[in-house]
Amino acid sequence: MILGFGKKRIDDDDEEVELVMFQGALNGKEANLAANARLAEAGLIPAKEIVTDALSRRADTIRIEPKGATAAVSLLIDGIAYPGGKLPKQQALAITQIMKLLSGLEIKQRKKRQEGGIKAEFSDTPYEIRVESTPVSGGAERLLIRSRNLNEALNTPEELGFPEEMRTTIREKTGGNKGMVMVCGPPRSGSTTTAFGVLRSVDSYIYTIYSFRDTSSREVSNIVPFEALEGDDLDETFQRCIRVEANIIFLDPITDAETAKVVLKRSNEVSLISEIVAKDAAAGIVQWNKWIEDPQAVSEGLSLMISQKLIRTLCPECKEAFRPNAKLLAKVGLSEDLKTLYRKPRPPEQPSRHDPDPCEKCGDIGYIGRAAMFEMIEMTPTMRELVATNPTPDAVRKQARIDGMRSIQKDGLRLVEEGKTSLEELQRVMKS
Repeated sequence: MILGFGKKRIDDDDEEVELVMFQGALNGKEANLAANARLAEAGLIPAKEIVTDALSRRADTIRIEPKGATAAVSLLIDGIAYPGGKLPKQQALAITQIMKLLSGLEIKQRKKRQEGGIKAEFSDTPYEIRVESTPVSGGAERLLIRSRNLNEALNTPEELGFPEEMRTTIREKTGGNKGMVMVCGPPRSGSTTTAFGVLRSVDSYIYTIYSFRDTSSREVSNIVPFEALEGDDLDETFQRCIRVEANIIFLDPITDAETAKVVLKRSNEVSLISEIVAKDAAAGIVQWNKWIEDPQAVSEGLSLMISQKLIRTLCPECKEAFRPNAKLLAKVGLSEDLKTLYRKPRPPEQPSRHDPDPCEKCGDIGYIGRAAMFEMIEMTPTMRELVATNPTPDAVRKQARIDGMRSIQKDGLRLVEEGKTSLEELQRVMKS
């Protein structure tokens, strides 16, 4: 069902803008608007307007936070929060409830977290809209709306910016029919996209790859879904998959010690790719030691831990070139032979009518889009020896530096050198 087709709003320049079209819940559950006519009347158009405004401004996240008699709206654009105004409490409630209805969620359930999604279209572009409602004090709900432009989906390792050295290492570590290649990062840091990038780095025509997780929302080829039989636990599912000569198994994110122990036990029989929540690669290794409670087993079963941070990329239309100071280059670790770096435009010292107009491409922000910076800790003999001693994250990071492994900061400097981002942005991200 396409909702609100033909509806329009008037923007600040008095131009008619086509509202986003909601095209049905991702879970296939049809929204019964007739049975919820009052809710649809109160919430549908405001919900479409707030999503339309966000998509028009390139925001990928809308947050509606109840604040007493009102609700504060904020938008995330390339990972930076911007205020989006306030809504009356009742209007915020109507928007929350209609978005839950359209996502195939239970609108009467307001005491537990729910998550769903909507297929949508805006300006002839398909989007996937993820909706998450979370109870807060006072019986209200926080609403998060996240959008993904399906035409701009990053799929291949090359599109994701995996350096060739990293792709080669992933292929080596997944080609031996044993060991774990893990991806980690904080929530919503891009770790799932990176995990799929790792999966696509493997030649699926050479190796037999099975997936225990749902891959329908991502474009993958020659990956065989493997369903658990009714009554089977995870270990029994592993046994059946290994019996059909799987080379590599792609797993759901690992979130607890019990699952981690089952997975590690199978890492000497098949290559495994999965992800966990952790601050960075060093913290991810320490988390495994905490779950498994056997550092020697972790050092033997783990092959590679990969993490990433997202950094804003400079707008190609308005970025400003400058000649860097040699002392600055030496201080940050860039080659002194580098002649040009780039930054966002600086405001003129004395504004005049001859100043350039605001950049339309980036909305005069100076940045548009984001790129990933990667770090990769490989289980070399020295790293295995260290991990077996149950080290701290700082000790793991120190050994990684000694071994010359790829770090987030080093990869960020690569992007600075290539003119894709600025030193100021790298400094901001490394402090966060």
